[in-house]
Amino acid sequence: MRGQQIPVVILAGFLGAGKTTLLNHLLHSSRGSRIAVLVNDFGSIEIDAMTVAGQVGSAVSLGNGCLCCAVDIEELDEQLALLTRPAHRVDLIVIEASGLAEPAELVRMVLASENPGLVYGGLVEVVDGAEFRATRQRHPEIGRHLGAADLVVLNKTDRLTSADRAGLLTEVTASARGAAVVPAAHGRIDPDLLFDRRPARERVGQLSFDDLRAEHAEGEAGEESAVGTGPSPRPRSHLHEGYESVSFTCAEPLDPVRLMSFLDHRPEGLYRIKGYVDFGPADPLNRYAVHAVGRFLRFYPEPWPRDGAAAGTQLVLIGAGIDAEGLRTALDGCRADSVAPADATALLGGADADGQRRMWGVLRYVQEPGTAPDTRETREAPEPEETDERQDARLP
Repeated sequence: MRGQQIPVVILAGFLGAGKTTLLNHLLHSSRGSRIAVLVNDFGSIEIDAMTVAGQVGSAVSLGNGCLCCAVDIEELDEQLALLTRPAHRVDLIVIEASGLAEPAELVRMVLASENPGLVYGGLVEVVDGAEFRATRQRHPEIGRHLGAADLVVLNKTDRLTSADRAGLLTEVTASARGAAVVPAAHGRIDPDLLFDRRPARERVGQLSFDDLRAEHAEGEAGEESAVGTGPSPRPRSHLHEGYESVSFTCAEPLDPVRLMSFLDHRPEGLYRIKGYVDFGPADPLNRYAVHAVGRFLRFYPEPWPRDGAAAGTQLVLIGAGIDAEGLRTALDGCRADSVAPADATALLGGADADGQRRMWGVLRYVQEPGTAPDTRETREAPEPEETDERQDARLP
């Protein structure tokens, strides 16, 4: 059984885009999950607002169980290694790209890491929706950054008219080259977009700082509304707006060739895929955990649990602007019982060699212990003249 791996998310965005606001929202909304943030300047994080519990060297322990570390690009690997120690119980690592390096360079460093306790969690690019065109004039490289991103947060959309918002969403989506684009206001996105290892209960045995802060904010809004003084409270935003989560389960095994064809051509806007796949006779000894973020793909073979868990496939797909029914239909077509008769012999009692041959596409994305990760893309590469850091960032 593989050990738990900590997702490493890279947060990028030009000055004023709302990157720090999003980061603070993520920390405030941790709900007991432990988040480690690697930044080069504590001043950009509202440390005081989160009650610093203690400081040792360059590491700051926040009152809600999160960590914040000052880091220089040269010591990034060392800091990442420290954060994977079991004693820290970290659930997510966020690297703030501002002031460190080009986002794609940080992506390459994470992908090249041989630390078995880490896994690439995606490049999140925050864009100022209200100032996008002005930002593009000042920083034409924003097109390259959008093309390298796995998830684009189109921030400050509350400052736009409906027509401007729709037009800008189309424009940014075109520049993002298939990445999911999620509209947001005040940097508020659902933390579950970035990671899913949420504890079943609060890790501290009392009301957390997060709960107190949320209660206080809700109380103030209620008072303003009751007495009729001051502005009306802003309607509470639903953080799941802007993206969709699709579940797929089936008891029958999936055909590895057909599943890889689906993954190689997965649609635009599909940001994450997670879950377990049963390949049946093609590999009866293992089920496969799958982890996909943007163009990054990894499979983890695991022996079937001994607790009597039923065989089958369980997947969750997350994205923006995706066709939920279309995705379910495409995955239905990957069932082993839907394979053409000429192809089914290898699945229904065929020769072991045939089954192994059908698994080759999957095994390309299984990292063998002690080897560098295979970070090949699974979507079609851009035309040569359009090759940029999005492609390079996923190549060894």
